Amino acid sequence: MKFVRYGRAGLEQPGLIDAQGRLRSLSAQVRDIDASVFGPTGQRALRQLDPEQLPLVPGRPRLGVPFVGISKFIAIGLNYRDHANEAHMAIPTSPIVFNKWTTCLSGPNDAVLRPPGTHKLDWEVELGVVIGREARFVREADALKHVAGYCLVNDVSERAYQLELGSQWGLGKGCDTFGPVGPWLVTRDAIADPQDIDLWLEVNGERMQTGNTRDMIFGVAYLVAYLSRYMTLRPGDLIATGTPPGVGMGRKPPRYLQPGDVVTLGSPQLGTQRQTIRSAPQRPV
Repeated sequence: MKFVRYGRAGLEQPGLIDAQGRLRSLSAQVRDIDASVFGPTGQRALRQLDPEQLPLVPGRPRLGVPFVGISKFIAIGLNYRDHANEAHMAIPTSPIVFNKWTTCLSGPNDAVLRPPGTHKLDWEVELGVVIGREARFVREADALKHVAGYCLVNDVSERAYQLELGSQWGLGKGCDTFGPVGPWLVTRDAIADPQDIDLWLEVNGERMQTGNTRDMIFGVAYLVAYLSRYMTLRPGDLIATGTPPGVGMGRKPPRYLQPGDVVTLGSPQLGTQRQTIRSAPQRPV
């Protein structure tokens, strides 16, 4: 199934995408796309529905983050060898873990705001993994049982904040609007193999990134098991699993996003995002 949330920011309603790619309302069936939907009971009830009997949603409403309940937005750095090489960083021998603050979350087609005074705004298309069952000290062989589904993430990054302030990855990754997620939450049963998902990203129509999750250094099951050793993963927690090569920092010369640029990213399995880069308004402190 492909779950979505649609409507004005803060007023989103639950929905799903039917077999013909049409948006249908789930407002009469569920309160929101949350832990009650992620679990086996919730998904079993929804599978009994006939999507063709659900109300069609007219027009093209804004899409929000396709689920709620994200207590942690965890990200993995340098998880593709070619990306580590283009960044001139060592191939990691264990996952590099950092946080993106939940205040950075935004809808898949919302504008990305470049913070005042910054000049090294970069893109990163990634597979997002959504936790469906609490995970604590799980085995790798059992890890995928704790996954609700998958989504597309743009790990927007301000490289000056990330790398020129004493390696402050959190500061460079968590600014407002730096976490577009969606358009869909695709349930685990709809993805045959999370290590065979195609990813791509374009800037102003020019292809920058083309990759597949088979090239990840640490796969999805390993990451879920690994993280569960150090923290309790709760339903709704989101893991961004790293980006393939082709980021702006790795180009010669480097290329960074400017106001007016349009970033489009997608996956045949996970849908498409589109963001316009805008300057964040100056606000008094």
